[in-house]
Amino acid sequence: MIGDETVAAIAKLARLALSAEEAALYRGQLGSILDHVAALSEADTEGVAPTAGVLGLDNVLRDDARVPFDDPEAILANAPGRDGPYVKVRKVL
Repeated sequence: MIGDETVAAIAKLARLALSAEEAALYRGQLGSILDHVAALSEADTEGVAPTAGVLGLDNVLRDDARVPFDDPEAILANAPGRDGPYVKVRKVL
């Protein structure tokens, strides 16, 4: 069972100000989540290789190639600021 101190610590880490009712609600929800995780830990995983994903998908990336763009005004029209043919941005130091 999760205690009030644990809920308060999690709320502090998440920078949440919880009322007593909200803390009680979240205590129950967090307890339920932990119960489900405990049930998962009882599953037989003998012979199952660790994996980050089960679908076997690979990233499909195209080759990085230069492509000319014929209408720079279309891009500059969306810029928050511009200085002639350039996009104007704040300094990042």
